[in-house]
Amino acid sequence: MSEAKLSEADLRQFTGSEHWYRHPLVRNVLYTDGAKYVAEEGGAYWLLDEIALAQRGDRRVAAEEFQVWRVSVNADCTARLTCEDGNGNTVLEKRLDYTDFPVPHITLWFADNTIYLPGEH
Repeated sequence: MSEAKLSEADLRQFTGSEHWYRHPLVRNVLYTDGAKYVAEEGGAYWLLDEIALAQRGDRRVAAEEFQVWRVSVNADCTARLTCEDGNGNTVLEKRLDYTDFPVPHITLWFADNTIYLPGEH
């Protein structure tokens, strides 16, 4: 496994997307260049999977047209994954027992069946 190279500064470069990629498991979910960059450089395809699979597996999540997904990594390499409705209301919360995600916090948005960085909106 190669060392992840993702940094918060890297994410600021994404202000739109030239390409959209189809999620391999949930075929109606797309993701942008920025989300792909997070997955590749942060070793976080698992994060795209969590978001995409929640659209099928959790009615409360799927009912939200706009979703704010956050990962907060703790010093002990545990993390919390949350999905909010865009108004600060938590729809889903999940504890991650281990992650080597390289940044302490990240936010992705989901709307119109697409996962993207806030700067790509």
